[in-house]
Amino acid sequence: MLKGIHLSLLAGPAVPLPVPKPVMDALASVQVTSAAGSRSGFQISFVLENNSPLHTLLVLTGGRVPWLRVLIVATLNSLPLVMMDGLITKQEVSGSNEPGQSTLTVTGEDLSVAMDQQEFNGIPYPAMPAEARVALVVAKYAMFGMVPLVIPQIFSDVPIPVDKIPTHEGTDLAYVQKLAKDAGYVFYVDPGPLPGMNTAYWGPEIKLGAPQPALNLGMDAHSNVESLSFAVDNTKASLPIVFIQNALTKFPIPLPIPDISLANPPLGLLPPLPKSINLMKETAKLSPMAALSKGLAAAAGSADVVTATGSLDVLRYGNVLKARQLVGVRGAGPAFDGLYYVKNVSSTFKAGEFKQNFTLTRNGLISTLPRVPV
Repeated sequence: MLKGIHLSLLAGPAVPLPVPKPVMDALASVQVTSAAGSRSGFQISFVLENNSPLHTLLVLTGGRVPWLRVLIVATLNSLPLVMMDGLITKQEVSGSNEPGQSTLTVTGEDLSVAMDQQEFNGIPYPAMPAEARVALVVAKYAMFGMVPLVIPQIFSDVPIPVDKIPTHEGTDLAYVQKLAKDAGYVFYVDPGPLPGMNTAYWGPEIKLGAPQPALNLGMDAHSNVESLSFAVDNTKASLPIVFIQNALTKFPIPLPIPDISLANPPLGLLPPLPKSINLMKETAKLSPMAALSKGLAAAAGSADVVTATGSLDVLRYGNVLKARQLVGVRGAGPAFDGLYYVKNVSSTFKAGEFKQNFTLTRNGLISTLPRVPV
């Protein structure tokens, strides 16, 4: 079994192929950012010379090819992991009078950027729930290996055609994100699990599942993080109140929403006390099911008052930390030990090193588990 870490870079108009050796030799650094609630992105820097084949890349992305697809795969101890599958959106050249000091910086975003180019206003979706509409929209991008993973709503609301027929509004990405926001859900495109495959997830922000290997702090030889700091911001905690309108009297009925749901279980034993009340007056115009869904999403977001930020060396950690999953923390003390939700991860790869900066969140102090999984 091969030890250490290896980076593979593939590029192409539709089906990405391994880049030639001169391109890999010119590679200076790769940065990949993945975060819950926002689009993932990447930035690749090359050393640019006058006779470099990278000038061909500039010509292709300058208008000859509509989209140039880039695939970044990190292989850690013989296990491949797709870090990014995206499209180039911007190129920058920084010139220099010194030979070998010019750089080419390529910036791009995940494949959801392809969904945000063309508007399709007015397409009708008669008697179709939001889940079916999302699956139909994502099916257009099967050429990118995009497979929809749609979670049905807890409180479903299917419009009756004689009353209302939903129509497409804006680009595919804008419309799918609007449907997610109305349902209290999230939408993102996750690369993998195999190169060339992508999962278009539409559903609740799930904070469940098997945790990643624990982050160890202050444990001598067992420490695997370079830095880790914690903060508690109790001002974020609020109690959402949705309004459900009575169909006969048109009188709005206030309904407080707790910050705990099946998709957002307590990760801290001492939950925060709400410091304010969030009156969600716009929910009075929605159906009762849609109002409850938005209330649950708002409650889950306001409860994450504990934040941890840090950095690690992937070779010492022995794993690639992934966003939108759980991870354990050990050695930080009884108040901060336990499971956390990985909010965002920024991975930087250079010759001989692979490091990550990360942000973790949790909805309370003191671990809910007697022992943090290793």
